[in-house]
Amino acid sequence: MSNLFSFAAVSSPAVAQAHWPERLTPYLDSEIEQFLFNSPQRLSWLVEQYGSPLNIVWPHTVANNIAALRTVLQRHDVDCRLYYGAKVNKSPGLVQAAVNAGVGVDVSSLQELKDALRAGCDGARLCATGPAKTREFLMALVHHRALIVLDSPEEFDEVLALADVLRVTEPVRVLLRYRPSFAQASRFGMLADEAARCLETLSIRQDAFRLEGFHFHLGGYEPDTRVAALSEVLPLLEQARAKGLQPAIIDIGGGLPIQYLPASRYQDYLAKQNGADYRHGQVPTSFYPYGGECSATDYLEAFLSASIGDTRVAEVLKQHGLILAIEPGRSLADQSAITVFRVTRTRRQPDGNHVVFVEGSSFSACETWFNSEFLIDPLHVFSVKKDTPPTPGKAWIAGHSCLDDDVITNRLIHFRTVPQPGDLLIYANTAGYQMDLLENAFHRHPLPARLCAFKGKKGELIFSSDN
Repeated sequence: MSNLFSFAAVSSPAVAQAHWPERLTPYLDSEIEQFLFNSPQRLSWLVEQYGSPLNIVWPHTVANNIAALRTVLQRHDVDCRLYYGAKVNKSPGLVQAAVNAGVGVDVSSLQELKDALRAGCDGARLCATGPAKTREFLMALVHHRALIVLDSPEEFDEVLALADVLRVTEPVRVLLRYRPSFAQASRFGMLADEAARCLETLSIRQDAFRLEGFHFHLGGYEPDTRVAALSEVLPLLEQARAKGLQPAIIDIGGGLPIQYLPASRYQDYLAKQNGADYRHGQVPTSFYPYGGECSATDYLEAFLSASIGDTRVAEVLKQHGLILAIEPGRSLADQSAITVFRVTRTRRQPDGNHVVFVEGSSFSACETWFNSEFLIDPLHVFSVKKDTPPTPGKAWIAGHSCLDDDVITNRLIHFRTVPQPGDLLIYANTAGYQMDLLENAFHRHPLPARLCAFKGKKGELIFSSDN
């Protein structure tokens, strides 16, 4: 069977109905929505051919997300380098989309580096992060002239020794990763005194290293913490320049939040939820801000508009002649994938609720493994047209493994009609650290197939294997 096809010649049984449960309906890209609601029989055909779970990536969304961030940057007249955080998803198609849109790639492994190179990303647009880069990875980065974020004094010394062994003819391009004073418990980055010692060496070994700037990456989704970190880095910047170095980049990492569903609906659910909403009676203690008030563009706007002293961050960057670097992962992969599970069995429980078993496991929808929940509802597509009245019910969703904890959602979903064998459950927006972060071949089940969706010359929807 060809790995490239459109639906013009596909004939399959009609599937007439698709419904969202009523509580946590997510945002959905218009092109994906049109496909799911206008051609559910085609989706069923794909699952028949490629199995369940099935991941479908939509590269057009990456360019849309990049354009949205660039609009904010242009409004503030800030020079910026965007790097797609390849760790967010294993899809080569999404890496290719980012490169085609003109951004660089943030890589954290030799394998991610190879994907970026295959996509046509040259060394000038590669940035390497991570605290424990292997020697093989570092050698490849040096060879391709990538920008290397040095996470620790130990890594600094290792790369310096490597540069001497390789007898580099051009200095290795580096950023120093800074650990802010309010993040001392972190295992990432250099303390201020460690960074200062590295600057001493950099000033006398400019034959081996070219300091291009400083990097930091923080957990959480508050712009104020990035502003505080930036204010701490500025003195290091001046120290470096006083030593004859020419740093020009401030890299604030990633972590730009995205919105999976409307904030009002999300906040209403959080305010009203209790143990009865979960099959085990326990409300998780933390969630990603799926319906937060702040989108990625809102976040970037807030960061650039914030002040250090009496000066807005955007002006601070320009006054110091700095290029802002950002490594978005989730926010560039917003709306970039859906994950489709086929129902194998539904079982009524003694409490009157149901458990829906699907082909696939929670390793392909992994929030429960972090003692949390993916707080959006799946789209329910019926396998056959139903002329009978709805049979509403609450159900949680379980995987097909022998593990009792193999649960895709502990949350009781309010279905208009309880799913039945052969029905499909489609989760939206799964590209960001969701569909493949923990995927494996447990029980010797094959890894889920991944397809790439794009438009043909005549506007027809075409799918190809995304390997």
